[in-house]
Amino acid sequence: MIGTEHASLESTCSVCSSTDIAVFIEILQVPVHCNVLWPTPAQALQVPRGDMRLGFCRACGHVFNLAFNSALMEYSQAYENSLHFSPRFQRYAESLAVRLVERYDLHGKDIIEIGCGKGDFLILLCKLGDNRGIGFDRSYVPDPDTHMVTGQVTFVQDFYSERYADCRADLICCRHVLEHIQSPRDFVSSVRRSIGRRTDTIVFFEVPNALFTLRDLGVWDLIYEHCSYFGPSSLARLFALCGFDVCDLAETYAGQFLCLEAVPREGIADLTAGPCGDLEGMSAHVAAFADQYRRKVETWERRLEQMAQAGRRVVVWGAGSKGVSFLNTLKIREQVEYVVDVNPRKHGMVVAGTGQGIVPPEFLRDYQPEVIVVMNAVYETEIRRLVESLGLVPEILCA
Repeated sequence: MIGTEHASLESTCSVCSSTDIAVFIEILQVPVHCNVLWPTPAQALQVPRGDMRLGFCRACGHVFNLAFNSALMEYSQAYENSLHFSPRFQRYAESLAVRLVERYDLHGKDIIEIGCGKGDFLILLCKLGDNRGIGFDRSYVPDPDTHMVTGQVTFVQDFYSERYADCRADLICCRHVLEHIQSPRDFVSSVRRSIGRRTDTIVFFEVPNALFTLRDLGVWDLIYEHCSYFGPSSLARLFALCGFDVCDLAETYAGQFLCLEAVPREGIADLTAGPCGDLEGMSAHVAAFADQYRRKVETWERRLEQMAQAGRRVVVWGAGSKGVSFLNTLKIREQVEYVVDVNPRKHGMVVAGTGQGIVPPEFLRDYQPEVIVVMNAVYETEIRRLVESLGLVPEILCA
């Protein structure tokens, strides 16, 4: 890892097309996929890797990976990033779905979800309002537990594109997809063209909040799969440029996500209207980030070394992007033998890049860890309760 503060380089912002770009940090040779798990340690240690050279657009505040190579990406059925096994996340998703259904009177309506994953959120929206849904996702795997909504929800194992423009929608929903797209302006423009003259269609997008990464030092969110990092300013600008009026833009989930609601607009964009972000504040966070990132990494390297020297048994809780990023950034192998996750689809698999086995919480009864490193503080309370129910009293630290 090399923290840098380069002068502007020859590049173009993928949101506003500005060439006023500053590369502010480089993170080298990270796993290309955090959310593709492996059956054996040998396979996990040989995963494809790529470099991250994060650039900041001084014109709109967008952050993106200048070294991103889309040819390395493959979203297949092996891709697993569902968070719905967490009670905390379920409550959030349910409250979000209720708000959308009530705010936009989604009853007996047509809903499209782009990048629906396993379909959890789309099914929820359809149940709440007796709606009809179409979910698009290349990585979708049929689940027998969704039989109760057969006929209400259809899944298409493909990327959404303009060839599906005939699929009418009162709501187009897209959660945690946009950050994976190298040309977000092309993608959002395509969505707008698909809507056409149906200007009563609502669009809802949710993305990781770049301000949380930069301001709150959520550094383990920096992963190769995310080629785009949106703050309020760049997300609002993107949708305005693509033919939408932004109705609402807010931080959610303890500041970790940004949620945007918009409606199609006819005519030229008014870039001064609607919600926007603090571009100056974003610039200040970017300027300080490389040093703060380095200090946080070094602090955790020292902590783990001290635990290893003391012979303390350590596990990481969370085999998602944050956990995989944490383990690979710190090059953790022997210091941590296991990673805990509540998602049963991950159990028995192995973490990309470092080779830890992924185990269910119940495994800890016999393993008896002395330290649990929680990868996302938003889950700390539920993890503490679960650990206590297992009769364990380890030290619990949030990364």
